Amino acid sequence: MDELDKLDRAIIRELQRNARITVTELSSRVGLSKTPCQVRMRRLEEQGYILGYVALVDQAKMGLNHIAFVQVSLSDTSSKALTAFNEAVRKIPAVEQCHMIAAGFDYLLKVRTADMAAYRSVLGEQISALPHVQHTSTFAVMENVKDDPAKLDGDA
Repeated sequence: MDELDKLDRAIIRELQRNARITVTELSSRVGLSKTPCQVRMRRLEEQGYILGYVALVDQAKMGLNHIAFVQVSLSDTSSKALTAFNEAVRKIPAVEQCHMIAAGFDYLLKVRTADMAAYRSVLGEQISALPHVQHTSTFAVMENVKDDPAKLDGDA
């Protein structure tokens, strides 16, 4: 992929702050005229730097108050087994994130449900039934202290 310059990074940073910003306002904030700003935005989208535009929703207000992290250990870690697990886990709506981990377990899932009863159902009926799942461990979130769904470029 091409190297990003300061203007590309500034465009990305401003869009992360507010994806609904007008191109006119965006171009003003990054110091470009409107047309070159639009060209850069299109290039950033085409090259895969900008994956899309979303509305960030307060999940708690949507009734999804329970968050759990689940360690998953597989009985088989061959490429075929990993592919089967990956494809199946993507189909579970309650699994918000899934990461393959280099640790004493294979995957870490972030699962969001309405409550503990709903989580228990997802764990028992969906996660445990995923291909090659041997063992799971659950860590229930007591309080969400920090959540940066749109991490700004350059922020530490």
